Amino acid sequence: MFDKQKMCRLRDIYRSIMELENGMEAAYGLNLNEAMLLCTLSDKGNMTAGEVGECLGLTQSNASKVIRSLEKKGLLRRSLDKNDKRVMHFQLTRAGNEKLSGMDCHSIELPPMLEDL
Repeated sequence: MFDKQKMCRLRDIYRSIMELENGMEAAYGLNLNEAMLLCTLSDKGNMTAGEVGECLGLTQSNASKVIRSLEKKGLLRRSLDKNDKRVMHFQLTRAGNEKLSGMDCHSIELPPMLEDL
């Protein structure tokens, strides 16, 4: 069970994450989930929507929204699975790779609350 002190700490952590996300959006035009998906696809090469959701801890609906947003920005593309035409795979486009390599993650300051974690 959560006591008042734990709930207040969670509030502070959540606000710090929002602050971090606002900084990322201002600097790079990406929200936190979009940036995490670019990084993940860079590491893994390609993923299905289900894998994206599982890896980022998103519901299928939210994973689809993040994927769709990055597609609209031209940062990722989809392709059909060779064996199962019902399955889509997602990978970074050249623009996605360039966006990711142009991000200077060291220039984004972590809020003090997140530094401690």
